[in-house]
Amino acid sequence: MGLWNWAVDTYGRAGVAQAALALQDDHGQNVPLLLWAAFARTTDPQALAAAAALARTWETTAILPLRQVRRALKEPLSPTPDEAREALRAQVKAAELAAERGLLEGLETIDPGQAPLASLGEALAAAGRAWDPGLQPDALARLARALA
Repeated sequence: MGLWNWAVDTYGRAGVAQAALALQDDHGQNVPLLLWAAFARTTDPQALAAAAALARTWETTAILPLRQVRRALKEPLSPTPDEAREALRAQVKAAELAAERGLLEGLETIDPGQAPLASLGEALAAAGRAWDPGLQPDALARLARALA
């Protein structure tokens, strides 16, 4: 199974979306990067650096701007009819998802290195630190439990 299909299936499991979004909103983490880490199970520094760099580019260029627009469109924009606003919001949400898929497809091309497969916790911690060296390891515990 490819990374995209695995990520969609996994994200739909009980507790995964909530834990991932908490890491995104409360700790500034990149959810596709964490899902890739759980899939690839690597702690290879070169692979993690390449993955984090790719995720930063996608996040800055496409994902964050689309997310900001989608969230801004959640509130009424008088005098625009709610139906028109919601239709546009749905299109922006679809574009945001397409951007996340593009990132996951790019991440899937990164060679995870020659190291043996890491545990889920080790892989998540390594990816979390590659994204933010100051991330506290316990911040990832909820996601690790949901993914296990």
